[in-house]
Amino acid sequence: MYPTEVTLKNASYSKMLLDFFNRPASTNPPKALPSVKTDLREPEDDKPVIVWFGHSSYLIRHQGVSILVDPVFSGNASPVSFFGKSFPGSDVYGAQDFGQIDMLIISHDHYDHLDYATIGQLAPKVKRFYTPLGVGAHLEHWGVPEDKILEVDWWEQHTVNEGIRLRATPARHFSGRGFSRGKSQWSSFVLDLPGYRLFLGGDSGYDDTFKKIGRQYGPFDLALLEAGQYGDDWPYIHMLPEQTVDAALDLRAKVLLPVHWGKFVLANHAWNEPVRRVVDRAREKTLRVTTPRIGEAVVLDETYPDAQWWNF
Repeated sequence: MYPTEVTLKNASYSKMLLDFFNRPASTNPPKALPSVKTDLREPEDDKPVIVWFGHSSYLIRHQGVSILVDPVFSGNASPVSFFGKSFPGSDVYGAQDFGQIDMLIISHDHYDHLDYATIGQLAPKVKRFYTPLGVGAHLEHWGVPEDKILEVDWWEQHTVNEGIRLRATPARHFSGRGFSRGKSQWSSFVLDLPGYRLFLGGDSGYDDTFKKIGRQYGPFDLALLEAGQYGDDWPYIHMLPEQTVDAALDLRAKVLLPVHWGKFVLANHAWNEPVRRVVDRAREKTLRVTTPRIGEAVVLDETYPDAQWWNF
């Protein structure tokens, strides 16, 4: 793993602050986002079903097992309600929509991936939490019993049952809440389900780690990779959309589902620019991309929504 600066050494913090308070109107959608209401308790699951909730929150269900990743349903991606508000139409799902959650996976402890209010609401439904090293301390502090938390180090694999295995893999990012940084790890994950293998990307800048993972664990039936919240001043911690496609190819993924967009404004690009650029690049590289609406089911080997619903 390469040394990773959160921002460029010559980045101007005063300029970044000015840009923050003068974001273009295009960073927000001009109308409410469309969505599909899917029954999360009893979806068809002979084949893996993935339901995206905007940004990096999604549910994976297969053969009666429910796996929830980075859920944020509180309406904002920050510790204060006036910053990082979710887009209109993106909050059509909440904790009340879920039944039992067998696995709740957290990729790292940033507010747009680990949400206090959401964890509090979901915790009674969760059999076990899976986190990178150090993230479990947050959950324990919030009242989650220690025996319900499993921390996994990079390259370490945990066997959930005969058909499901979870391996933590490296990512080029960072951790921290408030003014504290680097007290916990951040991860991507290789998820094995009966007959299928998925890559859960978390947050990561682009480097040759994706090729290493692809050589060792690929091919993948589906890669869920971040494609948004990038900026010129922080090129090492978030991929550009074209790099997202390159990462999927490095992983030897059959299908790419771009995430980390479509819910919060955390950068200055247009709200739908990430997905537009991903689709254009993927067309050049002949990589299949699925772009479901919030709540619209992706069914592996069967249904890959690709309507350009975001083109407004």
